[in-house]
Amino acid sequence: MSHVVKKRKLDKTRQDRLYFDSYTDVTIHEEMIADHVRTSTYRNAILRNAECLQGKVVLDVGAGTGVLSIFCAQAGARKVYAVEACSIAEQAAKIVRHNGLEDTVEVVRGTVETVQLPEMVDVIVSEWMGYALLHESMLDSVLHARDRWLKPGGLILPSRAELYIAPIMDPVAEDRLHFWYTVKEQYGVDMSCMSDFARGCIMNSDITVNTVTVEDVLSHPARFAELDLNTVTLEELRAVKGHFRCECFGSAAVNAFCVYFTVSFTCPDKPQPLVLSTSPFKPETHWKQAVLYLDAPVRVEQDTPVTGEVRMFPSEESARFICIRVDFTVGEHRTQSKTFSIPDWSREPQL
Repeated sequence: MSHVVKKRKLDKTRQDRLYFDSYTDVTIHEEMIADHVRTSTYRNAILRNAECLQGKVVLDVGAGTGVLSIFCAQAGARKVYAVEACSIAEQAAKIVRHNGLEDTVEVVRGTVETVQLPEMVDVIVSEWMGYALLHESMLDSVLHARDRWLKPGGLILPSRAELYIAPIMDPVAEDRLHFWYTVKEQYGVDMSCMSDFARGCIMNSDITVNTVTVEDVLSHPARFAELDLNTVTLEELRAVKGHFRCECFGSAAVNAFCVYFTVSFTCPDKPQPLVLSTSPFKPETHWKQAVLYLDAPVRVEQDTPVTGEVRMFPSEESARFICIRVDFTVGEHRTQSKTFSIPDWSREPQL
């Protein structure tokens, strides 16, 4: 009798519980705060907006350990509501008291969709970005907070997000595929017949979160989508999409696409916004980049065009998981399509 692994849609309550439980351990908070690009950019953005925060009321959505709430208090906010759904809220309250800010920062345990605040807020701050920007779908909560609690004309930090794509050549994947051709020389056993199986395992449909080096990027990145957090709707988040066109630098083999994002913070004293970038051309962050492997590499030359459309949408099994569909054409080759998703390791196989 064979056993089949069936995909089952998780109910929203279980999706949320699994999501919030993942933030109860110290490791993920250590990783985020230790990410200097992330934490220092938020701190600088908040302090540069001190004039807008002075004497104002702030809502921190998904406050975690409360570090952004404390930055807002240090910038002069009159009141900060640090809303956090998981048990790390207890540690946030302890950190707030340890810094003598309990009169300014109030930690509120619960989801922003269910908590009741005593007043409307002037500013919303949140570090909501997931892998490939939209994984975990926390932006939904920020938009709910915007529509429910933000005063007209209020400030959102960050206020804009942009998504980029570029063709790459991942040498590690190619080295792993070539490995099976080297076994005979080392051990006298020809295992080259494993190459097709290995390719299916490595060049699969997973969204692989990894660091892409500058040397592996084969063209200038192309922006394919942008989100204005002041106006974007929940409905628009169900299908974030856009077209792209890249022109390759030289002779190489494209074996994957790299997707990354930036978010921007408006600063009143600066003509240009402050940008937090996860580009491979910038210092590394804990988000790294999302790598999407092609089924097989495609040769390109100088100025070979790589064009297509990217569509990002929630998984049918779990709305917090993102899927990415790429329809692409490389030079004169036929158009190909592939859909990618982040593996849900929390799912138990059904027999």
